[in-house]
Amino acid sequence: MKIRRSGRLVDMTRYLLDHPHQLVSLSMFSSRYKAAKSSISEDLVIVSEMLSHDGTGKLVTVPGAAGGVMFIPGWSKEKSLSMIDGLCEQLSKPERLLPGGYLYLTDVLGNPRQVKPMGQVFASVFADRKVDVVMTIATKGIPLAYAVAEQLGVPFVIVRSDSRVTEGSTVSINYVSGSSKAIRTMALARRSLPRGANVLLIDDFMKAGGTIRGMMSLLNEFEANLAGVGVLMEAEGAEKKMVSEYVSLMKLTNVDSDEGLVTISRGNVEQFLK
Repeated sequence: MKIRRSGRLVDMTRYLLDHPHQLVSLSMFSSRYKAAKSSISEDLVIVSEMLSHDGTGKLVTVPGAAGGVMFIPGWSKEKSLSMIDGLCEQLSKPERLLPGGYLYLTDVLGNPRQVKPMGQVFASVFADRKVDVVMTIATKGIPLAYAVAEQLGVPFVIVRSDSRVTEGSTVSINYVSGSSKAIRTMALARRSLPRGANVLLIDDFMKAGGTIRGMMSLLNEFEANLAGVGVLMEAEGAEKKMVSEYVSLMKLTNVDSDEGLVTISRGNVEQFLK
């Protein structure tokens, strides 16, 4: 059955949003909607203008017989900062304080409607980099890493503190925790990361950066390349960070348990947004 243009535009937009960073041929759309390629091209112009106006991303056209169109997620700077400011306000509540200067983030990271926008912001920042895999460490960073991987159109892998029988042979390393200086272990299944892959590291909270540094060392064991580092929140303090280059959405600038004071501000993400 031939679909009317209004329905075509809706379905075409949904398809592109569900398949980010994937080249889609005009022939596929033409066959899907039983419409001429010239009509599909006109539709894509409308979709592109809508996405640009909404600050959601852009369509990239690849010419040639093997070409097509590709949706690149990319939130605008204004839209991204507005979302981050809302998160800062939500998390700057004294009842979220936990021992050790940490914050309760489980409810936020467990809410798909809040995690997805975080993934879209990180995808915007790293859209121009070659990313084959997103990596995180169990457990709280998993929803965020999944959201980023979905927007980049790549798989994600989970580093664990111990090996699992169901994952086969693993590669394990010891690393030093940046905050406690304790020696810990992390492991990753050999089959989960191809040699030479470009890997984006994602974590929910970074204090001194020992965990991120450990994952960097793990990448060396797989002869993988570091594509970038993204953290939801970093802790500002006297401790020197063990990671020099990273993107943070938020910064925990002040915690006073006695006064019940929590101060959260934007991280360094603003300088990476266009």
